[in-house]
Amino acid sequence: MNSHNILVIDFGQLGDVVLSLPALAAIRRKFAKSHIAVAVGKPGAAVVELAHCADETIVVDRVSLRDGLKLLSVARIFNLTRDIRKRRFDLVIDLHSLTETNLLGFFSGAPARLFARRPGRSLDFLASPHLRPPVEDRSKHAIDRYLDVLRPFDIENIRRAPQLKSRPEDDRAVEKLLLKDGLLSGDAPIIGLNPGAGHESRRWPLARFGELAERLARNDGVRVVVFAGPEERALVREMRAVFASSVVILDKLTIPQLAAAQARLAVFVSNDTGPMHIAAAIGTPVILLLDARAPDAYIPIGDGHRIVRGGAISDLTIEQVYEATRALLVAGRTATLFAS
Repeated sequence: MNSHNILVIDFGQLGDVVLSLPALAAIRRKFAKSHIAVAVGKPGAAVVELAHCADETIVVDRVSLRDGLKLLSVARIFNLTRDIRKRRFDLVIDLHSLTETNLLGFFSGAPARLFARRPGRSLDFLASPHLRPPVEDRSKHAIDRYLDVLRPFDIENIRRAPQLKSRPEDDRAVEKLLLKDGLLSGDAPIIGLNPGAGHESRRWPLARFGELAERLARNDGVRVVVFAGPEERALVREMRAVFASSVVILDKLTIPQLAAAQARLAVFVSNDTGPMHIAAAIGTPVILLLDARAPDAYIPIGDGHRIVRGGAISDLTIEQVYEATRALLVAGRTATLFAS
């Protein structure tokens, strides 16, 4: 297929976009000489740019398109569609296939349209009949579901693990912050904690994160950094009350700065969130805290991570999470010793 101008629609949340990176990288390799644009939300756009798998990002505020005042939402959708049509795409690939994204792909005017086939959600009749991926298999990992969308292209030798690399300018900005807080003096490893999550039912109690930080600092001589994103701003005051004064709270990082900071960590302990997926993609060992209902389709892949589960997330004990964190910390120290 000779496509010179490609639009990829990637409207998932932050973690979804990270898990779609192997598919985006495969598209980049398959169409190495094409211009590739990715329509994506603002946080996801930063991830796509870090991954260097597109020539440009088209930032779309999907929440305002969906949940805004009806007339205003219609006007925004109309303006977005008009802008997409002006770009004259040859091929549209919709990795998520929602009603609104399939309609956007159809009205783009692109002669070739490849849409994920999701029963009850996708509008398969709007896709090109010669580009039909297998029907979505919900039992598969999300990474593999995205890769399945690309089956009509016969792409082989795909690396499944998402990969990100921090940028020098973000490394310098983070180094400046950590030096200011005294975290780079000495050789004590840095542990990152991420107490936030999209919903309270997915959050391990904040007080236990505080106890975990205290135990790690006391028993293992580590330094602790707590990460808080825009969704956790309301919790920052409570965090400052829970954590010891020696714990540094970083709550104003950009997505690229977050990745740069996570690259310096020995271990990242987190609820199920987008930042957890970024940490795994940047190469940092992750402790993921989950309840029993959470599907395996979104866990980080690779041998360097550990999953700690409970019936409900509040059932997880300090001892369970501490022992898992310490095991990864010891494994990292041992690997460093043998490497030297």
